[in-house]
Amino acid sequence: MGSQVSVDASVHVVIVGGGFGGIAAASQLQSWGVPFTLVDMRDAFHHNVGALRASVESGFAKKTFISFTKTFGDSFRQDLVVGLDLENQKVLLQRGEALSYSHLILATGSSGPFPGKFNQILDLQSAVEAYEVMVKQIQKSQRVVVVGGGSAGVEMAAELKTDYPEKEVTLIHSKALLADPELLPRVRQGVKEILLEKGVELLLSERVSNLEELPVNECHDSIQVKTDKGTQLVANLVIVCNGVKINSSAYSDALGGKMASNGALVVNDYLQVEGFSNIYAIGDCADVKEPKMAYHAGLHAKVAVTNIVNSLKQTSLKTYKPGALTFLLSMGRNDGVGQISGFYVGRLMVRFAKSQDLFVSSSWKNMRQTAPS
Repeated sequence: MGSQVSVDASVHVVIVGGGFGGIAAASQLQSWGVPFTLVDMRDAFHHNVGALRASVESGFAKKTFISFTKTFGDSFRQDLVVGLDLENQKVLLQRGEALSYSHLILATGSSGPFPGKFNQILDLQSAVEAYEVMVKQIQKSQRVVVVGGGSAGVEMAAELKTDYPEKEVTLIHSKALLADPELLPRVRQGVKEILLEKGVELLLSERVSNLEELPVNECHDSIQVKTDKGTQLVANLVIVCNGVKINSSAYSDALGGKMASNGALVVNDYLQVEGFSNIYAIGDCADVKEPKMAYHAGLHAKVAVTNIVNSLKQTSLKTYKPGALTFLLSMGRNDGVGQISGFYVGRLMVRFAKSQDLFVSSSWKNMRQTAPS
């Protein structure tokens, strides 16, 4: 990145959302010396790549929340964005404040069921405690049902059987194949083989028919789970790992006409929101044809910040083109499977590349803080 860029008093970037894309953009703007404000409803970055392990392994959750203020100081604002005033170039906050921007980066991410996603407005310590409560619920349960066989569901089931091989774990998935459809068939087959080796019971091509009636994330003596194929089973704990949705509430009123059907924002090759040269969308809320991953959010952030800096220098903008897919699935700390740049990689490589640490140390390094032991 190198030297800082010279800017006048009119330049101020507002970043909405402090997920992987948001913190990457903030760090890069900080390095360039470009004034910015990062806004998030929490007081800490959530390394949610480690969220599933944090719900299984006691003490891991504290490694997955990292203070924003310690890294970004006065450039961080804890609040909820409730809307945008495009005409006056302001971001409207729940507490009544309006932040002026010359450039806007929308990095609102996605929401979904706990423990895979964490969307509550809680302080760091309370957030950590929420995961420790989940650990206790799992410890008390002998029969666990995981609903959803995408990447979160298969990783959840593998984490459970890795730490608690004696527990009965059943994964119910509405499709015939596990994990994400963009993955190589060999990778998806590898996921299935690992789960079966670990002793996970698989109910594929079946959908839970009474999900709305079931208590989730709470241990009970007897929970009756039913599927649309007539299967019935008794569980102590139900964990839902599907139903992820784009977080569009911050921009849906102002930019409703620029949204795709899933709530993501339509962007051009420079990741600018259609019709706006100074508004960028990155990460999950950008309508880019690739899986929603932390890795991609970081790539988007680099392009968006480069283009803001280049626009200030009045030089040409950088395009973003999805490349061959890199996707690593951690199947517990001792196993995994995936692909790099479209090529299959073996279980041993994924174990050492991701599964043991889940990239936690990288996030602490990127936030320039020391991880708790």
